Amino acid sequence: MTKNLATLWQRGAEFLGSKYAIMGGAMSWVSERNLVSAISNAGGFGVIACSSMPPEVLRTEIRETKKLTDKPFGVNLIIMHPQLNELVQICKEENVTHIVLAGGLPSSGTIKNIKDYGAKVICFAPALVIGKKLIRSGADALVIEGMEAGGHIGPVTTSVLAQEIIPTLKKEVPIFVAGGIGRGEAMASYLEMGASGVQIGTRLVCATESIAHPNFKRSFIKAAARNAMPSVQIDPDFTVIPVRAIENKATEDFKRIQLETIAEFRSGKLDKEEAQLKIEHFWAGALRKAVIDGDVENGSLMAGQSVGMVTKEQPTAEILQELIDQAESYLSEK
Repeated sequence: MTKNLATLWQRGAEFLGSKYAIMGGAMSWVSERNLVSAISNAGGFGVIACSSMPPEVLRTEIRETKKLTDKPFGVNLIIMHPQLNELVQICKEENVTHIVLAGGLPSSGTIKNIKDYGAKVICFAPALVIGKKLIRSGADALVIEGMEAGGHIGPVTTSVLAQEIIPTLKKEVPIFVAGGIGRGEAMASYLEMGASGVQIGTRLVCATESIAHPNFKRSFIKAAARNAMPSVQIDPDFTVIPVRAIENKATEDFKRIQLETIAEFRSGKLDKEEAQLKIEHFWAGALRKAVIDGDVENGSLMAGQSVGMVTKEQPTAEILQELIDQAESYLSEK
């Protein structure tokens, strides 16, 4: 018997407290009060991207989001943030119900601190062994995000991660699939595999409610899937965490900076730590430059491969409804 969409994602929707088990991907500078509230108001589950915000800025963002929606939403915290404990405290004081921990493997202490005040903890699992460890540490749900996603990425595709993790862990905790999801048929197929929901990022950048600069949105609308490429590491001695973004002038500049910096290291002008920092600092502020200032040549155009399916600016509610209609049509034909 064919299951309908509501049945397939019932567990995920109940976990999030939303009508649809569609989480908004936390995108720095994009996932702020306007888009987050629009996602939640449309029946999804918006997530604030805390990124490098100081604690009081996060508090303001949470409060301003609450003014725009009375529906549930979450906060994404980067575990490398130097004030992580203070950020968790802000979430506690502001009664944030769900916290997504990203950017590495969170300590069991951090997970416990969040759970102790009553919030749900969602963690990223880039491999089965890490997923099992996170569940042992107390994670309430997992997001599995493949390399098709935008921003910082791992080495494995969404489809392979889904096959590796969902069958083994789906009975343990709700699992949300992310990376490269641009249509409802893909969403439904992951739910049929046993996922409890999905996370969508790139498709929502060009939402009417998104504050991304018109130039940034135009770059997404014009781009094909093949234009969203991972950043290149020139030398194995100098690690570059891959970032998927639409190729532009900055992409080429980054390759040149790496070559010049490595040459300075080889000639003795820089020590290894100075050279590594110079390479890492290239992208500092580059995303803001593109998203907020609209400098789409020198800024970072972080985007997933599903960018090829972004064809116009449209309201958030319309984007979600489009995905749902596609998913329901796909399921009804089976």
